[in-house]
Amino acid sequence: MGSLGSSNNLPYWQVNVPEAERTEECPEYLLGLSPKDEGIIGTPDAEYRASTWAEVRQLVASNRLDLFRRWPSALRKYREYTWKLARDHGSVMNFVLGHRLHWSSPIQPSGARPFEYDDDLKILRNDWPYGIDSHIVHLVVWTKFDLEEDPATGDLTDQARAEIDAFVRKTFGAKMLDGNFIWFKNWRSLKSVHAVEHFHVMLYDPDPAFIDEITNGDVALCDKV
Repeated sequence: MGSLGSSNNLPYWQVNVPEAERTEECPEYLLGLSPKDEGIIGTPDAEYRASTWAEVRQLVASNRLDLFRRWPSALRKYREYTWKLARDHGSVMNFVLGHRLHWSSPIQPSGARPFEYDDDLKILRNDWPYGIDSHIVHLVVWTKFDLEEDPATGDLTDQARAEIDAFVRKTFGAKMLDGNFIWFKNWRSLKSVHAVEHFHVMLYDPDPAFIDEITNGDVALCDKV
């Protein structure tokens, strides 16, 4: 959730930027933002409040995924980084496939059914997680197989939802208390990478060794740049 505000009527692109580094013109990577993203980036980090685990669970339970927000300065870095990825790699998808997943295009699953083979999925840290409690670990499960959606609603079918839920309970439930892990699949309009299927898992205060094991020691991009 997080609070949104302004910073002494500065243009949104100058907020959270040292005075000596501010630019009169808006950087190209921050042009054409939605009002929501302008408001977030224009909020001082000091005024932002991280979402609690209870709030995260409520957002997922109520399907208000659009209310998730990144820290203002993190969203700025995310916009700059993905803008550079599109410029240098042609698209964010190309970068994700080649440098994060190390999968070849076109993506072909080995199994005939979802979750049939471990090689058909990869669990990584979310490169640009939301502004949430620091005890929450945000992972992304990338899959080579499709997760079936109802064409009329765009939501997951009951079967796909049951398949994901069974996988999440098997993979994370053995290591986590019930109620300390949750999963969701973003609405199509909220996805930053459309061509590679994926869903999200959040865990409250997991054992770091378990996270390293399940992600093969993955490090989020936000911790590298």
